[in-house]
Amino acid sequence: MSENFLSSKNFIGDNKIIDIGSRDELKEALTGITSGGVFLTTIQKFSEGLDLLTDRCNVICISDEAHRSQINLNQKVKITDKGVEKKYGFAKYLHDSLPNATYVGFTGTPIDGTIEVFGDVVDAYTMTESVKDGITVNLVYDGRAAKVTLNQDRIQEIEKYYAQCADEGTNDYQIEESQKAVAKLDVIIGDPDRLRAVANDFINHYETRIAEKATVAGKAMFVCSNRYIAYDFYKILIELRPDWAVKKICDDGAILSESDKKELKPMEKLQMVMTRSKDDVKELYDMLGTNEYRKELDRQFKNIKSNFKIAIVVDMWLTGFDVPCLDTIYIDKPIQQHSLIQTISRVNRVYEGKDKGLIVDYIGIKNNMNVALKKYTNYKSDEFEGVEQSVIIVKDQLEVLSQIMCNFNSHDYFYGSPKEQLECLKRGVEYVQLSEEMELRFMAAVKRLKQAFNLCSSDASISDTEREYIGFYQGIRSILFKLTKGDAPDTAQMNERVRQMLEGAIQSDGIEELFETGKHINVDIFSDEYIDKINRIQLPNTKIKLLERLLSQAIDEFKKVNKIKGIEFTDRMKHVVDEYNNRRKDAAYANEVLDDVAEQLSQLLAQLKEEKNSFVKMGIDYEEKAFYDILATIAKKYEFEYPDDKLIVLSRAVKKVVDDKAKYTDWSQREDIKAELKVDLILVLADNGYPPVPKDEVFKEIFEQAENFKKYSE
Repeated sequence: MSENFLSSKNFIGDNKIIDIGSRDELKEALTGITSGGVFLTTIQKFSEGLDLLTDRCNVICISDEAHRSQINLNQKVKITDKGVEKKYGFAKYLHDSLPNATYVGFTGTPIDGTIEVFGDVVDAYTMTESVKDGITVNLVYDGRAAKVTLNQDRIQEIEKYYAQCADEGTNDYQIEESQKAVAKLDVIIGDPDRLRAVANDFINHYETRIAEKATVAGKAMFVCSNRYIAYDFYKILIELRPDWAVKKICDDGAILSESDKKELKPMEKLQMVMTRSKDDVKELYDMLGTNEYRKELDRQFKNIKSNFKIAIVVDMWLTGFDVPCLDTIYIDKPIQQHSLIQTISRVNRVYEGKDKGLIVDYIGIKNNMNVALKKYTNYKSDEFEGVEQSVIIVKDQLEVLSQIMCNFNSHDYFYGSPKEQLECLKRGVEYVQLSEEMELRFMAAVKRLKQAFNLCSSDASISDTEREYIGFYQGIRSILFKLTKGDAPDTAQMNERVRQMLEGAIQSDGIEELFETGKHINVDIFSDEYIDKINRIQLPNTKIKLLERLLSQAIDEFKKVNKIKGIEFTDRMKHVVDEYNNRRKDAAYANEVLDDVAEQLSQLLAQLKEEKNSFVKMGIDYEEKAFYDILATIAKKYEFEYPDDKLIVLSRAVKKVVDDKAKYTDWSQREDIKAELKVDLILVLADNGYPPVPKDEVFKEIFEQAENFKKYSE
C-alpha cells in the first residue's frame, strides 16, 4: 500500500510523502513544519515511546481497519511474579502522541467501539452498492443445519449432566457459562455422530456441485468451530474420501503450461490451514507445517489449477484473504457481527463465470447473518437471499423452456438409443433457430436456468426428471453457443453424460473440430476436405451458424496481415447475416432461402481463400499486397485513375520505407520515427506520381497496416 502512495505524489498533490520506519523518524519529520506532508506508518510504531510528537491541530490521522487495534484505548492489567504490569492498547499511544489530531477511520465492519472512537459514519460504501458496481458478486444462503441436527437423546444426556452438577452444588452462573463455552461448541458441535453427518452431507453437496460443473474451480472453504473439532472433521473426511489425502500436482487430465509446471506443487486435495500449537498431537503438529509451508498453501489455494481444493480453517483466512475463484464457503462455527460479514465476504469476489457466492450453513447462523447484514450494509430485505429462490428460478425457467419447445418432439432424447438421443439434440439445435426471437429467448432462459442451478444443484427438491431436462437444454445451448462464439463456456458446465453425447453428435456430422479447446480451429478450413464436411450438414440453420463462425475466424486472421481487405470482407459477411436474420422474421421462411444464405456464405469463404492467395499471381508478397489494397482503395474513394502496374511498383516502395523504420523495436511509439516515416512516404508517393489526396489519410492507413502486420508477424 505504501508503494502506491509513494508513487502518487502528483495525484495527491504533495511531494513530501514519506514511509516512516520508527517513532523517532516521525518525530523528526514533524519537527519544525507547520503544514504539509503525508506520512505512512503502522500503529505499532507509536508504542515505542510516550513523548508528545506534535500538538498541532491541523493533523489528520487516517486509520485502516478501524475495528481492531485502532480503537483499543483501554488499560490492560497483567499480574506477574514481579508485580502488576500496566499496558495500554496501541490506539492509546497513538492518541496521546497526536492529541489534537482529527481521526478518520476506514473499516468494512464498524463495531460500537469504532463509533465511540471515530464518531458517527461520515460516508458508507455498502455491499449492495459494491454488487451493483460490479466490484463484488451477490451472496446466496443455503441452510443445511436441519440435515445434521444432533440426536435428541444426546441433548437430553447433556441436560441430565448439568442437572447432576447443580445437585452437587454448582451454581447457576457456572452452569450457564459452561453451557455457552462447552456444550454449544465442543460437546454438541464436535459430537462424533454429528460430525459424521456433516461430513457426509458436505461430501454429497461438494461432489454434486463438481459433477454438475456448478463451481468455477472447485475451491471450497470449510470453517470449523475450533482446531480439535477441525482435526476430527478432517479425519472423518479422509476416512470417507482417502483419495483427498493423495498428493497431486493438479486434477487428472488438466493441461499445464510450462509456467504451471513451475508454480504448481504436489498437494493433497484437502488441507487444514492453521498455526501449530505445542499441545497438538504429533500427527496434527506435523501436518500443519511451518510458516513457510502455510505461505505455500496460500499460493496453491489461489491457483485455480492446483490440486489443493478444500481448505479446513478455524480463524486463519477468514479476513483479508482473497481468492476470487472461491465461490463456496461452508460454515460450522458460531460467528457474529463484523466477524460474520468478513467471513462470508471470502466468497463475494468477482471472477469470470462466477455469478454469486454460496454460503452453506451447518450451524444455524441465518438470524445472526441477517442482523449483521442490516447493521453493516444497506441490505433492505428482511432476509438474505436463500437457495430456495434459486430452486424457484430453476423450476420457472424449466416451464419457460417447456413452452418454447412445446412443438418439438424430445421423446428420443429421453427414451431412444444413444444414436437417437444424439440426433434429437441436433434437431433441437435446429428447432430453436426457427426465428431469431426464439433463439434469443431460448439462450437467455437456459443461461438463467444454469446460473440458478449452479447454486442449488444438490437440492433434493429438484427431481431427476428435471435434471434430465436441464442437461437437455444445456446441451442444445452449448452446441448453438459454440457454433456462434467458438469458445462456449457452457461446454465445461455440462454434466459428463451430456458432454459425451455432444461430442458424439458433432463427430457424427464430421465437424468434430468444433469442440476442440480454444477459440480457433486448428485445421485448414479452406481445404476441399473440410468444405466437404460442411456441405454434408443437412440442418440449414446449423450450417449457416457454422459458416458464419468459420468466416468470422478466417476474416479475423486475414485482418492481421491485410487490415483494409479484412474490413471489406467483414462488411460483406455482415450484409449476408443481416439478410438471414431479417428473413428469419418471416414465418413463411422456406428451406430454399436458407440454402441460398448458406450458399452465399460458402461463396464468400471461397472468395476469401482466393483473395488470401492473390498476391502470388501479382508477383508481390503478402505485406506488399496489403499496401497495394490501401492505395487502390484510396484511389477508388477519390475517383482517380492510377495504373495497376504502377500500384504494384508503389506498394513495393512503400514496404521498403516501412521496413526501414520498423527495424527499431519501439518504432510505432516514437514520434521522431513516425515523423520520418511520414515524410519518406510523402516523398515516395510524389516520386511515383500518386495523385494528390489527403496525405494524412494515406499515412494513417499505411501506418496502421504496418503496425498491425508487425504486431502479429513477430
